[in-house]
Amino acid sequence: MKKEDIHFTDLNRWLFGNTPPEFILEVLLRTLIIYLFLLVVIRLMGKRMTGQITITELCVVITLGAIVSPVMQMPDKGILFGITVLTVAYFFQRGLNLLGFKNEKVEKFTQGTMSVVIKDGIMDLKQMEKLRVSKEMLFSILREKKIRNLGEVERAYWEACGLLSIFKYAEKKAGLPVMPTFDNSIIQLQKEQNSGMKVCADCGQLQDNREEYCGNCHSEALTTAYIPN
Repeated sequence: MKKEDIHFTDLNRWLFGNTPPEFILEVLLRTLIIYLFLLVVIRLMGKRMTGQITITELCVVITLGAIVSPVMQMPDKGILFGITVLTVAYFFQRGLNLLGFKNEKVEKFTQGTMSVVIKDGIMDLKQMEKLRVSKEMLFSILREKKIRNLGEVERAYWEACGLLSIFKYAEKKAGLPVMPTFDNSIIQLQKEQNSGMKVCADCGQLQDNREEYCGNCHSEALTTAYIPN
């Protein structure tokens, strides 16, 4: 559109752009047709597409959005073009899943791998840095799963799909509270460890009171160890 064609008071251009008003009805019909076909394609892709999606599935979702948008809105794009590309995307996604099922290397490349972020109540700071997961982000997920203290956690796995899988000890042990530091009253509800032990505030490693730094991450930030109730 040329500069001289733009007028601030041109209400017709504001409402309908460069297309005739009749195109609105066509957009409604295009949207309905593409939406129904997209619904069928996603349904055929399997239940995974409606659950916690993987990296490849996220790419497919973004691609689908890019495919359907111009077909529904642009008068120079035919519906058959969108349906064809949606069909290609469907077969590509299903084929990639089949390759991943048959070949472990393909699966690892496309889906990623699982990482251990907590082991025996101690955070693996190197893995967390690699995953770009902060301590507060991890603590927020633990709090969401009703965990108050790292002493409850035997293993925590950061799954390839982004979920955090947690396995708890049968008996609770002393560890680092995951509750917010400003909410001291809720932390005090836990039992204070009275066996001469402290805990590293950075990784959660239990330390003897006589030690001046953490034997795991070498941090000097030692604090009181608590046992969750």
